[in-house]
Amino acid sequence: MQTVVIQGAQVRSSEPAIDDGAPVFSFAEAEIDAPIEAVWRILTAIERWPAWNPDVKSASLDGRVVEGATFRWKGGRSSIRSTVVHLDPPRLIAWTGRALGIRAVHVWHLTSTNGRTLARTEESYEGFVARILRRPLQKVLDRTLTDGAHHLKVEAESHDAG
Repeated sequence: MQTVVIQGAQVRSSEPAIDDGAPVFSFAEAEIDAPIEAVWRILTAIERWPAWNPDVKSASLDGRVVEGATFRWKGGRSSIRSTVVHLDPPRLIAWTGRALGIRAVHVWHLTSTNGRTLARTEESYEGFVARILRRPLQKVLDRTLTDGAHHLKVEAESHDAG
């Protein structure tokens, strides 16, 4: 088994994962009644995130969604610069980001079963700010991931139906 490090997040396989030893980490899942390809298209159309996720105020991508691509987005009061670090279409996208002294690793896993998609989102926060504000940040991250998975589900199911 190979160990890979993504900006401080230790991964014990060839696939990226969050650091579950970080001060703040969370995950959420949604079963989506839409094919994996439809969910993937919505998830990777980064500049369209504000159209379906009210927690994202703006998003802009530098180029195409490829490993190494950077994008900037605003979630709540934070402006975040992220870099795509792993891409395995249509089943996995991972990025890292920094905002307000927090280093984050975010991974979306998509699994297809009988025309439906299981979407799992997970994220970890590291750094001094994450350590000192662990409890409030944990609550925010739990809610953000749960809401994000729900918004993706609603968007994908409405597109698939239409």
